[in-house]
Amino acid sequence: MHYDLVVIGSGPAGQKGAIAAAKLKKRVALIERKGQQVGGVCLHTGTVPSKTMREAILFLTGYQQRNVFADRYTGKRRITMQDLQHKLQQVISQERFVIRDQLERNGIDVYEGEARFVDPRCVEIHGPKGTEAISGEHILIASGTRPSRPAHIPFDGQRIFDSDEILNLKEIPRSMIVVGGGVIGIEYAIMFAALGVKVTVVDGRPRLLEFCDQEVVDTLMYTSRSMGITFRLGENVESIQDAADQQVVVILESQKRIIADAAFFSVGRVGDTDALQPTNAGLDVGPRGKLECDERFRTTAPHIFAVGDVIGFPSLASTSMEQGRRAIHEIYQLEYQPTEYIPYGLFTIPEIAMVGKTEQQLTQSREPYEIGVARFCELAKSQISGCHDGMLKLLFHRETLKLLGVHSIGEAATEIVHIGQAVMALGGTIEYFCNQVFNHPTIAESYKVAAFDGLNRLCRPTCHQSATPSSHSCAHGTAADQGPVIDSLSSSAN
Repeated sequence: MHYDLVVIGSGPAGQKGAIAAAKLKKRVALIERKGQQVGGVCLHTGTVPSKTMREAILFLTGYQQRNVFADRYTGKRRITMQDLQHKLQQVISQERFVIRDQLERNGIDVYEGEARFVDPRCVEIHGPKGTEAISGEHILIASGTRPSRPAHIPFDGQRIFDSDEILNLKEIPRSMIVVGGGVIGIEYAIMFAALGVKVTVVDGRPRLLEFCDQEVVDTLMYTSRSMGITFRLGENVESIQDAADQQVVVILESQKRIIADAAFFSVGRVGDTDALQPTNAGLDVGPRGKLECDERFRTTAPHIFAVGDVIGFPSLASTSMEQGRRAIHEIYQLEYQPTEYIPYGLFTIPEIAMVGKTEQQLTQSREPYEIGVARFCELAKSQISGCHDGMLKLLFHRETLKLLGVHSIGEAATEIVHIGQAVMALGGTIEYFCNQVFNHPTIAESYKVAAFDGLNRLCRPTCHQSATPSSHSCAHGTAADQGPVIDSLSSSAN
């Protein structure tokens, strides 16, 4: 069977790529290793399950409501893995139905089985129906990644497990060691801490989440420590052994010994390309199984493209979707307008989100910038919802006022970051936020508070040194009241 396009992998990148090609009236085949797992890692073991578990934990524990109603609120006294898995199965089942319906409505042939390259154009599928071969004029690889499993770690799926196995735990442990403080590790560490689990995070780096704003990370670590999490940074794991009473002991290179009921390993992910035998298609495989491709998603074989987590950074479901669509534009030589403003969202407790440059990047490039900050504790919405911790930080050019970066931690951070993303994409300045009306009370109005705060930082030195109003007049108001103030200097000049 010959197709215009063969897509390997049904995660976000594969789905959107296949559907985009089908919309162009192309004949498309999509191969998924397990037919019941259409949606890939994102739907079954990655993004959707972890975020569903987070929401279930927040709801069942009453994490936010306790700050509002205090002793008058009582959450579920004993939360089990079955409670969390029940909601998880509901969400996965519904999302899987939606994806299958989309594929069927667009006339995409779905094959179930393990894909393997026979040659650059032929793919062999080993599935329940036996072995069959299909070929494609073009091939799009979106096979995703799997957890890295060090050979010296005795994984058993219950006491020592990775991110694929964590969803199948029979019970919630009383204590847990999280090895790896990356995005996945820190998200799960805080989730389990919210359940009352005693958590220790071990990471070989001296600082967590280095791509994030330092002040935001410091806020997250402060909140995490208040939940009882212990951090062991700059420490590497030497070995893991059995301890008494069905516990595990993690031995660090510094010879420290940490004992807990369970150990969760989250030390990165590797490209899921072994079974594909990519060398049969003339493809180059980089470190950790990632496929090599250029900025247009073209591999070393001119008719084969690669997208999603299998090509590495940024490895986000949102960017993978867009990569799948853009690869189709490249294959069929269609015009598209790429964006440089990609938002990042970490579903920790509280949430973290960012878009644009960090203070560290602006400092290194010697770009003159100023900051405007809004503390969520000053917002009425945060008092109403009980989410007092959080902030929004705007980075902008001191001269042009152009918005350069948005960094947020707190309730709805992953939602409101898109407001800043839109303004940046359109080349806007922070004056936009001062001149617009935001619903009250909302978390989104923190943009206006932060913008006033930033402009006031520019106004103060000018007002103290000169009797002539600057081009950025102090009539913007204070960060606290957001209202106009009397410009006494302007009045005296008149």
